[in-house]
Amino acid sequence: MAYPGYGAPPRGGHPGGHGGFPGQQQDPMYGYFSAVAGQDGQISADELQRCLTQTGIAGSYKPFSLETCRLMISMLDRDRSGTMGFNEFKELFQVLNSWKQLFMSIDRDCSGTVEGHEMQHAIATLGYHLSPQALNCIMTRYSTQGRIAFDDFISCCIKLRSLTSAFQMRDTSRQGNATFKYDDFIQVTMST
Repeated sequence: MAYPGYGAPPRGGHPGGHGGFPGQQQDPMYGYFSAVAGQDGQISADELQRCLTQTGIAGSYKPFSLETCRLMISMLDRDRSGTMGFNEFKELFQVLNSWKQLFMSIDRDCSGTVEGHEMQHAIATLGYHLSPQALNCIMTRYSTQGRIAFDDFISCCIKLRSLTSAFQMRDTSRQGNATFKYDDFIQVTMST
């Protein structure tokens, strides 16, 4: 369900996100995760970057940048540790796969990039209702010569999801208005 003035709430989501569950070693994703996780069972942004490159989730697209990996961790980092546990990693992989499928479906010319009208369609498909001015800001921020590459598309999706979630927490009346104190605003925008 979309709320007036902004997009739909984040899909899925698991409470917590840390720790294991019985049988996680049998989970095929655990192999990728454990290959880079430290003794604490967490992975950092650079470890996530290596792990995602090994899994091949980016397909034929350029591997994810370190900044995009930091955003990925921040999106699911409920305890603000700056790292990601296995359950968060699994949730991330599901989200990335859905965004990759969306990217591939709108990149009709298979160029590995999307143009403004394709990005507008992707944002609407994700449930966000943005003004032309907001869409222009996205294109200015994430495109190179009017085209958005896969890594930048994922960064944009993360930002939209994270900022929308932070906004929704403060828009208690669901009217498309929220009040932020300055420090709160800085924390929200700098952590996404």
